[in-house]
Amino acid sequence: MNWSDLTRDWADSYRALRSEFPHLEPSAMPFLKGDQCRFESYLAATHDMSLKEAQEAFDAFLEKRAERLLA
Repeated sequence: MNWSDLTRDWADSYRALRSEFPHLEPSAMPFLKGDQCRFESYLAATHDMSLKEAQEAFDAFLEKRAERLLA
């Protein structure tokens, strides 16, 4: 799964993201959903991670999400 796949059904994807990353604020999502890099920076800032850690956590999330959708 990639960013484009994730943003196709944003409502469902956001629920899954929020489950994995509980500090996401709904009010910030309209500004972030169009830009993966901006989203990863926001993720890092809101979850006390470095940018690299946020990117890795987000990549792991995408992999898990893809596996669930294929199952």
